[in-house]
Formats: sequence, C-alpha cells, structure tokens
Amino acid sequence: MAFVREVAASRPALAIIVEGVLGPRGDGYVVTARMTVAEAESYHSEQIASLVDAGVDRIAALTLTYPEEAIGVVRAARALGVPVVPSFTVETDGRLPDGTSLGEAIERVDAATGAAAAYFMVNCAHPTHISNALGNPTTADRIGGLRVNASKQSHAELDDAEELDEGDPVVLGLDNAALRTKFPRVQVLGGCCGTDARHVAEIIAAW
Repeated sequence: MAFVREVAASRPALAIIVEGVLGPRGDGYVVTARMTVAEAESYHSEQIASLVDAGVDRIAALTLTYPEEAIGVVRAARALGVPVVPSFTVETDGRLPDGTSLGEAIERVDAATGAAAAYFMVNCAHPTHISNALGNPTTADRIGGLRVNASKQSHAELDDAEELDEGDPVVLGLDNAALRTKFPRVQVLGGCCGTDARHVAEIIAAW
C-alpha cells in the first residue's frame, strides 16, 4: 500500500483511488467450501482490516461465485468503515456458478446489507455472457464496473485449456461497448483473463 501511495503521489494531476482487492475463498470458477454469511464475514474481515489499517480507499472482492460470500464481504467492510465493491462472475448463461441469476444475487446482497455496497461489478466473463444476465432491472441499476475476459469460452473450457485464449481485442471492445446502453451506471472498465493493454485500449476506445 505504501508503494502504491508513493506512485499515486507522483501523479498529482490524477484522481487516483487506491483499491484493496480480495479474492474468493477457494476456486473462482467453481463453488467450493461454501460458507455461510457469518463464516464469510469472519473469513474476509482479517484481510480487510489489514488493508484498512494500511490506508486503502476502497475494497473490491473479485470473482465471487455465490451471494453469501458477497454478503459477508460487504458486512465486514461496512463494520470497518470502508467502501466496498463486490464483483460476481457469471457463466455463459449469465448466471453465477451456483446457478443464481445475477439480478437475484445483487438483490439478496442489498437486502442483507442495507444496500451498503458502493456498486457491483462483473468480472472474469465475456461481455456476451454478461449480456445474458439482463433480465432483472436491478442488475442494470447496480452494476458500476465491468472487467471482462478476452475469451468467449466457458469457465470449464478455460480451466482445461492448454493455451491462453487472447480472443480479438477489437471485437472484445465492440462487444463490451454493446453493453453501454444496458449498464448506464458503469464507471469502471477493465480486463480480466486473457487481456492485456491492447484489449483495455480497445475497450476504452469503443466505450
């Protein structure tokens, strides 16, 4: 955190938010060691507390596969007084790996936490997969970030792949931009698996 703050201080013209990132407990593609809300809150509290003590501006929890873990993360962050962004991943059908729809997952987290999350994000999924999750208006209203995969393959296919699928950066940018009118509150764009600076440049240009 001290190193990141030093880098940020060297660019005073930029408004830089320093974000502390959590991963899921277990596999980010498959629901394993599923926790209760209380277990998730306890599990993630220690790392969140360390990041808060180090001076983080915000917490993000990426590649979450079921709602209970997200609820635990949000409750832990709220208790420690730091803004938090839970990020779900979705399968090719737009549902979380545990089968919950994205809209239902967001509604459950908000209901259990008093809508304490700053916003929600989706990561580690291709834009065409995310587009399949648009049946619930809550989804569009609460999604503030998209960090997409380069590949259109499923999580299972990516797990079994021998080589990294980089996809097509230009097509990825266009596919991502197609979500713009459907997610009017998006404020964070980025890349996840298989992406690099080329993909992010195309995502920003197309958006």
